[in-house]
Amino acid sequence: MDTVKIGLIQASHDLDGGEPVEKHKEAAVEKHVRLVREAAAQGAQIIGLQEIFFGPYFCAEQTAKWYAAAEEVPGGPTVRLFQELAKELAVVIILPVYEREGIATYYNTAAVIDADGSYLGKYRKHHIPHVGAGGNGCGFWEKYYFKPGNLGYRVFDTAYAKVGVYICYDRHFPEGARMLGLGGAEIVFNPSATVAGTSEYLWKLEQPAHAVANGYYMAAINRVGVEAPWNMGEFYGQSYLADPRGTIVAIGSRNQDEVVVGEMNKRLIREVRESWQFYRDRRPETYGELAGL
Repeated sequence: MDTVKIGLIQASHDLDGGEPVEKHKEAAVEKHVRLVREAAAQGAQIIGLQEIFFGPYFCAEQTAKWYAAAEEVPGGPTVRLFQELAKELAVVIILPVYEREGIATYYNTAAVIDADGSYLGKYRKHHIPHVGAGGNGCGFWEKYYFKPGNLGYRVFDTAYAKVGVYICYDRHFPEGARMLGLGGAEIVFNPSATVAGTSEYLWKLEQPAHAVANGYYMAAINRVGVEAPWNMGEFYGQSYLADPRGTIVAIGSRNQDEVVVGEMNKRLIREVRESWQFYRDRRPETYGELAGL
């Protein structure tokens, strides 16, 4: 199968942060089940959701309440529900959730579910930001909630393509993006929660550059809207699919819930890699200082 339809789901979160955690999850899961069905109806075969899709971006504050949102991966109710949905619709789903391991160890995680509903594995976000976003006390306080990922840069051999995952802040680090390419990724999903401000200009710069440097497709997903009560900024959407030449082949709006569908062409991946022999010409024996070797 040389052509694969990719679906990217961007959505606002409809509840105020003061609501109980379970209400947030229930509302967000219901919305995203509907949007996954809509993506599948449009022909999408691999569907990616936004970072920590089943609630607000709660990392705007540092409050222990949100630990209750975390689930085991696999085995948690949200992953099980989307496994059933993937099997019903014969789609691959990239499902970013808040993961709890053991008693109280937490990760920012994406489960990868194959088109037969089987759980293929998970990626845990490696690079964890911890920085204020403005003068209202809000920020990207992720070290309060997440340990750094410890499972490496895995590539998942799904029914339709070889898929890698990078999560939000990871996109600022080219090393992992290259590792995913070396692992055979044909497409890399980057589910995000990022607001207008200092990094917005990088949104359409870094990820097409990863696509070009590594000869694969990049699927960049961002939520939309302003989330109360934090009001830390506008999540500016514009989810997109970039091809290995760096061309954005499909893009969403700035401020609407939307399913963005674009086509991935594996022939183009081969063509670009045969033209630009970056993997042949790289010199790993000279890069030891990058890892402190």
